[in-house]
Amino acid sequence: MKSNAPESLVSGSDDFTMFLWESAVSKHPKTRMTGHQQLPWLVNHVYFSPDGQWVASASFDKSVKLWNGTTGKFVVAFRVHVGPVYQISWSADSRLLLSGSKDSTLKVWDIRTHKLKQDLPGHEDEVFAVDWSPDGEKVASSGRDRVLKLWMG
Repeated sequence: MKSNAPESLVSGSDDFTMFLWESAVSKHPKTRMTGHQQLPWLVNHVYFSPDGQWVASASFDKSVKLWNGTTGKFVVAFRVHVGPVYQISWSADSRLLLSGSKDSTLKVWDIRTHKLKQDLPGHEDEVFAVDWSPDGEKVASSGRDRVLKLWMG
């Protein structure tokens, strides 16, 4: 998707903060994004939505947070996991967000309603990697149990 807006970058850190950057505009961050719990709850993963409207972050504080992708302003926290959240993945249409956790589950979040859409238990141990199929009909996950799972919509 072409846009006249400057290209943005988001970084996450082990000091539980994130920064939103517009490198073509300034060598200094546009904004500091805070909200994950204090140490030792580092930010594991940050990810822009495909449409650029949102940034999602996953943390050892057991939460997934949603931020405005342009301003960096906090929008909502998703707090259903009972273990650290390792990875997140956006659906191609930016309407759903997938998270994988130490609690051995995947969660599918509806970005429009800010609610849990689907709980996907089934792994025997921590879930390290999650991703959507290009058509958005399936998700894949893998983890410490050495099993690759394919979930059908």
